[in-house]
This record gives sequence, structure tokens and C-alpha cells, in this order.
Amino acid sequence: MAWARRPQAAALVAALADPDRGWDAIVIGEYERAFYGAQYALMAPLFEHYRVQLWMPEAGGRVDYYSEHDEQAMTVLGLSSKREVTRTSIRVRTAMAVQTREQGRYLGGRPPYGYKLGDAGPHPNKAHAAWGRRAHRLEPDPETAHVVSWMFAQRLGGHSAARIARALNDACVPCPSAADPGRNRHRTGAGWTLRTVTTILSNPRYTGRQVWNRQRTDRDLADPADVSLGHRSVQRWNLPDGWVISDRPAHPALVSEADFIAAQDVSAARGPAPEAGPAAPRKRRYLLAGLLTCGTCGRRMESAWSNAKPAYRRRHGHTTAVPPDPGRTGNAYVREDRILPRLPALHLQLTGTQPPASRRRRTRRGADARPLAATPEGVIGYLREHAITLTYDPAAGTLHAGTAEAAKTIAVKAS
Repeated sequence: MAWARRPQAAALVAALADPDRGWDAIVIGEYERAFYGAQYALMAPLFEHYRVQLWMPEAGGRVDYYSEHDEQAMTVLGLSSKREVTRTSIRVRTAMAVQTREQGRYLGGRPPYGYKLGDAGPHPNKAHAAWGRRAHRLEPDPETAHVVSWMFAQRLGGHSAARIARALNDACVPCPSAADPGRNRHRTGAGWTLRTVTTILSNPRYTGRQVWNRQRTDRDLADPADVSLGHRSVQRWNLPDGWVISDRPAHPALVSEADFIAAQDVSAARGPAPEAGPAAPRKRRYLLAGLLTCGTCGRRMESAWSNAKPAYRRRHGHTTAVPPDPGRTGNAYVREDRILPRLPALHLQLTGTQPPASRRRRTRRGADARPLAATPEGVIGYLREHAITLTYDPAAGTLHAGTAEAAKTIAVKAS
């Protein structure tokens, strides 16, 4: 991690510019804990500028900023530090994959909903066992295991994930974060959601097999405009072919493997129907994505594919997983093909001029020059270039356009 993103290191760097800081040297006991990769090359000019000395055991004392030998030594140490971190990561990941596949070992983390941690005897590592540490395994939770089995039975019965979530909320069944608030302090525990239900129905650990590496940690630039800030960790989901699954059952199953696979087929069958032939499915395009806002609440409208056509909607907090609220604001919905034909007229009212492009058409009576009408794609480009947003009023069925600087808006009938 870059110095600017470490709290104590950032405070030290901020104090460099203070002439009354009360110190003029930095002593580093372990190079690996201070510099990683090319971080020394980034920090050394700063230390030199503020006349701050750097002392390290690897340099035999004080580092000479003007010495080519010391500079090469620091570069080699940085690469060595980076190499050791990479090697350690590979060794740890390889060991965890083997422990999961061959031993079915529980490798830590929160137990899935429906399970609790049980004692599995002394820790397999003798050193850890000598410290009194114990191994753990997943055991069915008597208070929640039957809920998971019921969810799979409902899914196999043809019920949607939204209907399952709504039934659980109607029955006042605590959601996972409410059932285990100690491990879910970052969640509200308000109720079951579609995402919670689909996550449970797609978790293969309920078949009794241990699964690891469903998620990976990627290293993305913290700020592409300033690479000196280093990288940040980002969690992303792996595809099933990257999962590590135990060769044999590791804990009691809450659903059979056959029923689990059948539940996934139900999920796949409820998706969009594939097009005939070997051709790839048509890519969905939303030309107005990010440009439309709701005239009722002022928030951005989300893209939605409806009846094989692009559309935009604002549900105002509604979801099929919870009972409808009579006092809730109605949904805002408009199809894209209702808006696109109105864009040229909207462009004309915004600019007050005809498009400059023109072409000449040769006729028997002579040449006739006619201006080209603005295309919807061209108007959309104009809107994005000038940061103009479109506001759809579902009550009046009108479309308003304006910028943050322009107070006036222009209305065009959109439905």
C-alpha cells in the first residue's frame, strides 16, 4: 500500500513540510514493511527535498541518495519484497485449495445461513493445536436449517425468488442478518430481499460439499490518474469453473445434489429464451442510459428490458419481495421508442436553429438542397456533450430538457 494511504505513514509525510517537526531522520528496521516495489523511488526524492535522512540496516546505516550503489540496492530490495509477497500468496492459495479439495476443511469466514460452527477436534497443525486452537466444521442450525430446505422445495415447485422472499417476510421469518446480528453488524436486517434468496439458492455448500474460491481479490489502481497511490483490493465473483469443491461431503447437507442442480435449472429456465440457431443473442442497447431522470422523485431512471424492447423505469422503492404499500408513489415507466422520435424536435427547441448539415438532391427540375434532419443518435450525442439531462413526468407524459446552468426547460410530449 502506498505511503499516502497508510494513516501513520501519511501523517509522517505531512509532517515533512513542517520546519518545526523536531526530527530530521527516519529509521526503518524492516525494509519489507516500509517499501514495496518501486515505492522507494517515489519517496526518496521527497526525503531528499526536505533534507530528511534515511537509515536502514540493509544500507549499513545512512542511505546516500546520490549513491548509485545504494539506489540499486534499494531497487533490488523492493523487487525482492514484491516477489516474496507474490510467492507467499501463491503458497497460501495452493494450500487452501488442497485443504478444500482433499480434506474438505472449513477455512474460516461466516457460516452460510442454515449452518452454525461446530467443533471438529484439535487443529490439524500441531503448533496451532499446542496453542489450544480447535478446528471447526459446519453443522445444521436447528433454528434456520429447515428454512433453507423449505426454500429449495419452493423453488423446485416452480415458485419465483420474489415469491419466496415475500412469503418469508409475510411469515416474519428473520432474514440472515437478523438471525445472526453479531456477524452482520454492517447490515440492517430489515427483511428478505431477492438477492438474499438467489444467493442462498445458488450456494453449492448446502449440498454438503466444501467450496472455496467463489470470490477472488483483484488489485485495481486506487486512482488511474495518480499511479503513485498504488492499488486497492476489489472483491469479484469467480465463474463456477474457478471454484474449488471438495471431493467428498464435508458436512451434513441441507439439500441433495440432484435437487440443487434441478433448482439451478429452474433458475435458468426462467431467464430469457435463447434465440434459434447458433448465433449469439442480440445485445441489449439502451441509448438513453444515464440521461433520464424521474420527474416525480428527481432520481435517475434505471434501464429495463420490456417486451423485447428497451425501456426506462423508476419503481420508487417497490419490490415484489414485499407487500405493496398503498401510500407508495406509483411507478414511472416509459419506452425508449416513445422518446426517440421526439428528440429531433427537442433538439430544435434547445438550439433554436436547424442542423447545419445538408445535401443536394438532383431532380429533373434542377438541384434541390434540403437540410438533413437531426437523428436521434446525433441528438443523444449533443445531450451528453453538453451535460443536458431529460426529465420524464409520468403524470403529464412530458419530457423536459435542461442543464444545471439553464433554468428553463422545454417540454415535448413523450407518450
